[in-house]
Amino acid sequence: MATRKVRALDKKTQILRAARSVVMDGGFQELQMNAVAAAAGTAVGTLYRYFPSRAELCAAIVSTVSQREVDVLSGIAIAEGEASQKVRDAVRAFVLRAMRGRRLAYGLIFEPIDPEVESTRLKYRHAIARVFETIIKEGIAAGEFRELDVEVAGACLVGAFMEGLISVLAPGAAGVPTRPDEFADSIADLCLAAVAKPGRMPAEQRPAVGTAEPIALKKP
Repeated sequence: MATRKVRALDKKTQILRAARSVVMDGGFQELQMNAVAAAAGTAVGTLYRYFPSRAELCAAIVSTVSQREVDVLSGIAIAEGEASQKVRDAVRAFVLRAMRGRRLAYGLIFEPIDPEVESTRLKYRHAIARVFETIIKEGIAAGEFRELDVEVAGACLVGAFMEGLISVLAPGAAGVPTRPDEFADSIADLCLAAVAKPGRMPAEQRPAVGTAEPIALKKP
């Protein structure tokens, strides 16, 4: 019985990986069950045993990939360091990871999708906002951030950095900037400015003692 469950789990994982590769190539618009079955090397009937509808398969992809992003951001949120730097690191991490997987990221964030799948996408968008709420609360308590409604602030930050990506991710866009780190820094700086107290700078952006230049930024 246990072996059968393991085999079923392996097959489901195989199908999800194949479906993700289809989305990475052509977006959710290309996610047809025949294409996924071919990519997974399995019969269409087998595919329907694990995912009874295309919408369920789409939702599973959104859930699996989005949870990975939530986990990355959560790791940054619970790490040591100032809340200001955590905001920058979290935004930069999301932006850079999205640019590395442009087509999939566009599908997860912007692409028109089945109405029944949209609720799954919104669920994870809210989960990402809650991660930022945690960081914002920490920053307010430490005196780094202004007094804010953390729920509103978290949602606005997520909306800002996701919207900032559309010109890079959308099909037909110019593509990833030649200097993606600088692009990510620009978005991160704007997000931090939205919550920081005037004049506050993360420790790693402050000038080093005896020099007028900022020290190097930590990479995510």
